[in-house]
Amino acid sequence: MTTPDAPDPDLTSPDAREVAAGLVALLDLAEIDDHVYQGYSNPQPGGHVFGGQVMGQATVAMGRTVPEGRRIHSSFSYFLEAGAPDVPIRFTVDDLRDGGSFSVRRVLASQERPTGGERMIFAMTGSFQEEQEGLEHGESAPEAPDPEGLPTTAQVLAGIEHPVARYWATQRPIDIRHVTDPIYIRPDGSASATQMVWMRTIAPIDAPPLVHDAILAFASDYTPFEAIMRRQGLSWVTPGLRAATINHGIWWHRHVDANEWLLYVQHSPSASGGRGLTEGRLFDRGGGLVATVTQEGMIRVKQ
Repeated sequence: MTTPDAPDPDLTSPDAREVAAGLVALLDLAEIDDHVYQGYSNPQPGGHVFGGQVMGQATVAMGRTVPEGRRIHSSFSYFLEAGAPDVPIRFTVDDLRDGGSFSVRRVLASQERPTGGERMIFAMTGSFQEEQEGLEHGESAPEAPDPEGLPTTAQVLAGIEHPVARYWATQRPIDIRHVTDPIYIRPDGSASATQMVWMRTIAPIDAPPLVHDAILAFASDYTPFEAIMRRQGLSWVTPGLRAATINHGIWWHRHVDANEWLLYVQHSPSASGGRGLTEGRLFDRGGGLVATVTQEGMIRVKQ
């Protein structure tokens, strides 16, 4: 794998910079009380709140309550109900433990009901650790072509006039480039349960380390379903396809700069009972393992 001499010209355009800046603003929660924060949602196709957004915001909420110098190393999330995109989300953080080098937090995300009262839409626990020395080993990335030679989402979907296609091509703050054939509009026919994508922010951002950790959580939710869909011969436009995340686990082995390319290798070992499981590994440009992800989701095709 080689390091590019310069960023792709299309990723430094004013529109791309605006979309990337919008992601940083989305993760900049307002503190409304002690250990209570509030965030908003960006519009999404289908009128729902993107799960990665809530995970990223919850990561920021928890991270603001831990002692200085501790960064997240693991999180586990449950998606309880679909969020309403036009209603602010409240994140309430509980201190579960502060030890000599580790801190554990729980955050609950809620929204006000139109008829009054609150409903819980999401729960996450996270563990944070001071930087420490220790044993070192890690898997290496598989062989993959450099991302600069792969088509952008906008290039893959060029000429397709559909609101979802336009959103994927122009409004996603993460640049996603498929190593395996994209399945936006057609199955790839391989019946493979494995896929690889390169990811980074759509344009360079300047943000504190906590936001970079939150962006990894945000981006990790975009493509895990595709390993299941690829194995089953489906695409995102398969009639009757319904998919929703149930739970999502992340382990940060090393901390990364979200401006740099990450290779996301995904494999689905099982689908049954209307659910599918995907395991993912994220590697930096040098081939080092930086994070591990697991996701279980509801996935069904209604006839």
